[in-house]
Amino acid sequence: MKILRIILLIALLAAFIAFPFVFSDPATTTIAVFTLFFAAAAVGWNIFSGYTGYIALGHAVYFGIGAFLLPLTGLIAAAFAVPFGWIALRTRRHTFVVITIATFFIMQLMAYNLRAITQGSAGLSLPIPFDWSATFFNLPFYFVALAILLLAFGTSWWVRNSKYGLGLLAIRDDEDRALGLGVNTGPFKLIAFVLSAFFVGMVGGLHAYFNSSIFPPFAFDALFDVAIALMAFLGGMGTLFGPILGALILVPAQQYLTIISQSSGYNLIMYGVIFLVIILLLPEGIIPTISKRWNKWKATHNSSELTPVITTTPGQEDSIVVESSGKGIEQ
Repeated sequence: MKILRIILLIALLAAFIAFPFVFSDPATTTIAVFTLFFAAAAVGWNIFSGYTGYIALGHAVYFGIGAFLLPLTGLIAAAFAVPFGWIALRTRRHTFVVITIATFFIMQLMAYNLRAITQGSAGLSLPIPFDWSATFFNLPFYFVALAILLLAFGTSWWVRNSKYGLGLLAIRDDEDRALGLGVNTGPFKLIAFVLSAFFVGMVGGLHAYFNSSIFPPFAFDALFDVAIALMAFLGGMGTLFGPILGALILVPAQQYLTIISQSSGYNLIMYGVIFLVIILLLPEGIIPTISKRWNKWKATHNSSELTPVITTTPGQEDSIVVESSGKGIEQ
């Protein structure tokens, strides 16, 4: 089984690498670049929210910081996440969600007013350092975004399979009990929060260069927080591949709706409908739901192979013989 998983991972990576060469149309590769952007951001968000159970709805702060404070986008975003996370993580659950939202609106307002850095509502224009053709332009961004996604996925895998990750999962299950068992919950949560902000900040910086411009309402966009959270929920929050699967489904659908409607209004409708579908039909996400149903089917299939047969032996009480694969076990 482990070898099969490795083969599937290699095949999936090969498919990602080959995609821009097989489907070289600029419109298609543009959608692919945006998909990798959001997949990397969703994996980063999942490192914190998926493993701790704290729903953060203010990661657009680090996306925007990464976009404006180039070039060390991830490190600067992570540095901002230390004091923000330290303050927010002194609270729990619903209060934490409110504080992350409040942080987002504060930073969005600051982006409009710190004109020396952001130029306010006029935004910034970023020159492309090379004279790339239209057909080649997307390739560097595609592979850099893929590298960020792989780095985020590798970090998520390490966290998920480490002793540190077990501490985060214990916090998600019962934080008070985890604290009583010796888990240093405060630093554990803050480290995950900073790691999460780091990857989102890197995506923000790369996204800014890809668009060649930055504006406060787009760098600090509340819809970004909804999108990455919805991707993680759709694929399976707290799983390794769930955020990637959610991005592969939602981003192309959103881009397609934008193209055919020439408006982003349908995005909100789509997000709302998908959110309702997840709540009603897939409350745990696609991957956990499929995994549970597969395990249930295997258990049912295996139990059906054991057929009880009642036999009567002279001089003895009735005995039940369970036949499986031609063999009998007398009970």
